[in-house]
This record gives sequence, structure tokens and C-alpha cells, in this order.
Amino acid sequence: MEQAALEGGFGEASVEAARAFRAVMRAMARPGTVERVAGAAPPAPMSVAAGVAVLVLCDPTTPVHLAGAHDCAALRGWIGFHTGAPVVARGEAMFALGTWDALAPLEGYALGTPDYPDRSATLIVEMARLEVAGARLSGPGIREAAALSLPEIAAFQGNAARFPLGLDFLFCCGDRLAGLPRTTRVEAG
Repeated sequence: MEQAALEGGFGEASVEAARAFRAVMRAMARPGTVERVAGAAPPAPMSVAAGVAVLVLCDPTTPVHLAGAHDCAALRGWIGFHTGAPVVARGEAMFALGTWDALAPLEGYALGTPDYPDRSATLIVEMARLEVAGARLSGPGIREAAALSLPEIAAFQGNAARFPLGLDFLFCCGDRLAGLPRTTRVEAG
């Protein structure tokens, strides 16, 4: 195992993981809210925010799919060492990581079942920018409306229409992340 895989985890695991987990949960509970996170230093091309999300959400029972440039030996080693999460094909993944283009098409990821809608995938999408502007968001966790820079609109509208089935999303850029659960209605801004 390369030395780089052993580095970049939480320094004070219990404190940093608790803060990071709360930030991820706040982002999912309040769509359109951007949270700053810290504590992870994953290998490129993974951002700090995506690294933090992987550290607090993944473990040996949560299979991960790496898409595009994120499917590299450095990230496989880092995720394996720090979380024990197995790397799998997209249809078997509980979490998938990559850029929007690399993760596409959305078909093929687990959407849950009518009896177990929670058995769906969460896509951790690396973004070039993440701003509280753009698409208009409404639904649970949003007082009236919120805004978020999304890579497109139609895919998220189609995803929301599948509710209670569907995918959940975490968008990451540098040390910032935002959540978009399947319950969120998305319109052009």
C-alpha cells in the first residue's frame, strides 16, 4: 500500500467526524444550503468536501462506485484504508463519486424499492463551482425557496418524480458541499 493512502484522514477522528457528519446532515436537511467542511486531505482528484463525505458516510458495508478520473489507484487505496468500503460497479453502489459527466447516465444506479426506498444510491458529485444561485429549489427543509448551481435541471426533475424512489445528491467543490435529496422540487431559476 502506498504511503499516500495512509495519510489524509481526520487528525482528531471523533471530534472532526462528528462536526463533518453534522455538516453533511444539515446540507441534506436544508437543500440549497452550502456547508464548509474540513479534516480530510484525499488524493487528487477528490476534493476536501468529497473526502469528508466519504469518511463520514462510508464503511465496509457501503459499496462505492468511482467514476471517470476518480477511479484511480490512489483513491481506491485511500478509500479502502480509511473506510474499508469496497469499490463496485454502479448498479451495486450505495455511494458513487465523480464529476457529473462521469457519473452519467443516472440510469443504472440503485433507486430503492417500494418496500425499501432507502436502499438507493447517493451520488457525490464533484463540481467546478457551487453557488447559492441558479436553479430554484422548494420542498421539505426549505422555508419558501432556495437556489443552487446545478449541472442541469431535467435530471433532477425526473428524479423527484420517482419519489419515494430515486437518488440523493451531495455536490462538492473544494471545502464546500450542498445536498439535494429526492424530495426537493427543482425548477429553472
